[in-house]
Amino acid sequence: MELSSYVAALRADLAAAAAAGGEASRQAADLLATALEPAVRLVLMDAIADAAAEVTTALDDVTVDVRLRGREPELVVAVADRPPSEPPPSPDAEEGTARVTLRLPETVKTNVEAAAASHGISVNTWVLRAVTRELDPPTTRRAGRRTLTGYARG
Repeated sequence: MELSSYVAALRADLAAAAAAGGEASRQAADLLATALEPAVRLVLMDAIADAAAEVTTALDDVTVDVRLRGREPELVVAVADRPPSEPPPSPDAEEGTARVTLRLPETVKTNVEAAAASHGISVNTWVLRAVTRELDPPTTRRAGRRTLTGYARG
């Protein structure tokens, strides 16, 4: 998503407002616009991230992330293999449950926690879904994760 056009529009609006005040006002507005550009970009990225979070919350099986590519944000839409609202498979009543100790590299653990949080579920539920999905026979396994990358225009 190209932010430069939005920053330029804000700069033009500021310059137009300052034009009524004479040359000193125009110079002050230009200096102010230059100084504010990084803050404006940050505020715009925060707004985009908030919008992505709202969309993610509203849609059960879709996650919208904002990634930076250089200085520009990029919206990435991921469709989950299974909707987050779908409960994990429950064990047979007679089967019960078992406790497993799993050792993971710290980076993998962090990624698992982030993935679970992005779906609004516990780490245990996320791991259970991943293991169950992997154990499904290939003929019934759902298609792999699809990622759509693009831009949103307002």
